Amino acid sequence: MDFFHFVPKLLPNRLMTLVELVKFEHTIFALPFAYLGAILACEGIPSLYYWVWITLAMIGARTAGMALNRLIDRCIDAKNPRTQNRALPRGLIPLGQVWLLILGSFILLLFSAYKLNPLCLILSPLAVALLVCYSWMKRFTWLSHLGLGAVLACAPIGGWLAIHGRFDIIPMILGLGVLLWAAGFDLIYATQDVDFDRQNRLYSIPQSFGIKNALLISRSFHILTVVALIVIGNMASLGLYYLFGVAITTILLIYEHRLVSPTDLSRVNQAFFTINGWISVGLLGFTIVDVILW
Repeated sequence: MDFFHFVPKLLPNRLMTLVELVKFEHTIFALPFAYLGAILACEGIPSLYYWVWITLAMIGARTAGMALNRLIDRCIDAKNPRTQNRALPRGLIPLGQVWLLILGSFILLLFSAYKLNPLCLILSPLAVALLVCYSWMKRFTWLSHLGLGAVLACAPIGGWLAIHGRFDIIPMILGLGVLLWAAGFDLIYATQDVDFDRQNRLYSIPQSFGIKNALLISRSFHILTVVALIVIGNMASLGLYYLFGVAITTILLIYEHRLVSPTDLSRVNQAFFTINGWISVGLLGFTIVDVILW
């Protein structure tokens, strides 16, 4: 298909294929932390203006980055039995339409960042650039999990910058906590592809150090995540509702690690998506209650 050949009208099933392409439901991982960063910045509930433009900026950044990721990995995905049924390996979407989606999403990101403040506009392409770098990292280094974590860490930092327009220690610590959290659950997810990675010279911690050690590293990352959340609560003078949210997060992380073992990876998807979705949404919810009532 010619790069410049675009189908002018997207049918409903094609639209659903595009949504599946970028795994829109995975926005639940990062978006609540962007809101959390904004809440901590204003020490309360942001105005509707900020909610709208932070949301649109996140959707634009994540859609552009994820679509680029799928383009970069389409040949690898076609070889992997776990991913070969994705839209691009199956040829369900013309590449021109994917590029159009990327362009539109990037424009949405830039305009939303412009509506927030100049620093957000200047830094807005960073999240997309980080995700593109992450897509290539697994070809060269097992540190790719930390690359993905760095992408998600942009969410709380970006939420803070949207309000204040300057860096501070609180969003950086929260960003570090999110980085370790995301890298930890990506380690669990990567255990599914150990054999494929070895056969195709792709790097990951499970492939390089074994599944058992990868799960231990994942647990260590998540312990540090909880430590970062506790530190944030103290620095931001958050109250009991927030601490209760951190306690629930800790319980969910423990449960996540009980779902998988080196000899039983059958519940990796439950550990990856369901539990971590509850963590991000739950922590945001308890924080909102805390700043309203505490």
